[in-house]
This record gives sequence, structure tokens and C-alpha cells, in this order.
Amino acid sequence: MAHEDERIALLLDYENLAIGARDGLGVVPFDFGPVADALAERGRVVVRRAYADWSAFDEDRRLMARAQVELIEIPQRIGGSRKNAADIKLAVDAIELAYERDFITTFAIGTGDSDFTPLMHKLRELDRRVIGIGVQSSTSALLPPACDEFLFYDRLPGVEPSQEPAKPRRRRGSRPPAAAAAEPAPVAAVPEPAPAPAPFDISFRDAAAEAEETATTGAEERDVDGLVVSTLTGLMRQADGPVSASRLKRAILRKDPTFDESDHGFRGFGELLRHLEGQGVVTLAQGTAQGDPEISVPEDPDADHDAFALLVDVVRELSAAAGPPQLSGLKDQLRKRVPDFSEKRYGFGSFLSFAKAARARNLVGMEWSDDSGDYVLSLRS
Repeated sequence: MAHEDERIALLLDYENLAIGARDGLGVVPFDFGPVADALAERGRVVVRRAYADWSAFDEDRRLMARAQVELIEIPQRIGGSRKNAADIKLAVDAIELAYERDFITTFAIGTGDSDFTPLMHKLRELDRRVIGIGVQSSTSALLPPACDEFLFYDRLPGVEPSQEPAKPRRRRGSRPPAAAAAEPAPVAAVPEPAPAPAPFDISFRDAAAEAEETATTGAEERDVDGLVVSTLTGLMRQADGPVSASRLKRAILRKDPTFDESDHGFRGFGELLRHLEGQGVVTLAQGTAQGDPEISVPEDPDADHDAFALLVDVVRELSAAAGPPQLSGLKDQLRKRVPDFSEKRYGFGSFLSFAKAARARNLVGMEWSDDSGDYVLSLRS
């Protein structure tokens, strides 16, 4: 079955992911967006569930609810293990879905815990594709080989670590220290406990208002070029063949259901693609179906050279004025020279990925600084 037809059930061992991202990457609260985007490029997510004792993740709970994730509460019980309860509930739900929902073709399991390895094997026995998702520093070495595909959260486009990524642990079959602790520290500390809400007093109004504001006022501000290119490059990494316009449009709508090319002044998606081709952003070719062209990112060494040259010039200028610059705020400095600069136009999911590409090409140096809590860039001698 082609990737665009996959129907995905996403089940998250939330405490493992959130604590791993906090301790290994300094990401607080856990940013679910990169996971959602990565899965949207692979298929349609029909089930979204996250398992945790949500009393310890108050801010995360609100963010996940706004992302349309079903929150499965695993309360702390006297004399019981919350960690084991969450693992068991997730595993039972996965097997139940595999037997009762024949239309689900893929299971995405978010965890780094090797305890889930038998579950991965069983799902594959049931002819389901399995995608694992975990933070590299807190993922057991046993887990990735049990999956058809494993996504390290650290490498997903859009993940911005606020500290140097921790080194992966290699102890066979062991759990991350944070995940195995009896009482894990909350991802975001709440200074004063909020008063308990009345029964069934669930606040949906703030989330609805925010969604309405985004849908009605944010469309014109979105970087349509970046959205198309980042989605296209994600599909090209996963594709076993050409990417068609219809497949790209479906993937974009999975990322942003409010997307409408008319918001950007185009009468149809084909017209938008032809405009982007004229701008040198994409390349169109005749597809197998009439009116459904194949799309690719043009190989333009000159454009890549100009983008990296801009980065080097800015780093040189800032270094001469005040010493080696930090990664934070550097993109704004590039946009002072080129207002419409976007790394996504060159196929990079984040500015951090763009900077790492410049380092890999030996154009700049980039090292983590504990003093500044950020990456610091320098010129290669």
C-alpha cells in the first residue's frame, strides 16, 4: 500500500518522550508539532492518543488537547506503578486496535523504552507497519531494529534543542533514568497549584478562540513557499517513486487542514505550483495522470551557494563587530539583508538544519556553548 494511503494510529508513551526531550534536548514543554508533521508526510493519522499521569504535565496537557490528541489518564495509585500502568494500557490499546480496526495499516509508537519491543514484533506479525518515535539519548538500542522505521525526535525538522543533545545511552535493554524513576519531575513546574475545576468544567473556549484567530488571520502570513518545499522534501525522503501534485496537496492538508491556495491569491493548486516553478522553487514534469504533474525540488547549486554565502557573510560581519554570534537570532540577521529568506526554500526543515549543513560543508564552525546555552558559530580558518 502506498504511503499516501496509510492510515496511522499514533500512541505516545508521553512521560518517556517528554522527560527524554527535557533531559536530552532541553525542550520544555514537549513540542508535538514536528511529530505531527512527520506523520502527515507518511499518511493519514486516524488515532492520536497519549498516555500519562496528566496531573504532572499541566501545560503539556493543554497543548496536546489543542493538537487534537486524546489524553489517556493514568493516575498514580497507592502501591502501584504508574509507569507499568501506562505501558500496559498502551500495549492493550494497540493490540485491540490491530484486531478491531482492519483499516489501520500503520502504528506509530512514541517511546524509547525497550519494554515495548515485544509489542512492535507482535504488530508486525499482524501485518502492520510499525514506526517508532523516540529521543535518541533515551532510546534503548533494542527498539529501532524492532520497527519498520524509527524516527529520532532530535532529527525531525522543527525540533530546536535548547542545550547540546545528550549522548545516547547504550546499556542493553535498560530504561532511561528519568522514565524509570518512581516520581518523575514534571516537565513544567507550576509555581502555585491552580484551583480544581468544577466537574466537567473543561475550558475549550481559549483553544477555540486561538484556532479561530489562526484560521482567519494567519493564512496570509504563512510562508507558502516554505510549506510546499518542506512538505515536498519530506515526501521525497520517504517516496519510492515520483511525488505527484495530488499527493503533495493531501500531505499539505494533513499538516494544515485550513490550507487554501486562494488565501495566497491563486485560483487552484496547479496555478500555485506553476507560480512556484516560475520562481525556481519547484520543478514540474508530466505525470502518469492527466493534470497531475510530478514535482521535485530543483537542483540549483547556485541558489544553495548564495544562501550559504549569505550565512558566511553575516557570521563574518557579526564576528568582527562583537565576536562569534549565537544561533538564536542569527536568522533575523540574515533577513535584515534578504527579507524573504527562508531555509525551507532550500529543502531544510529548520534553521538549525541549515546551519548544520553549512558546518558539514566546512563553511562555518558551530559548537555548543554551555555559558550561553546556545550554539555559537565561527568562520573556518
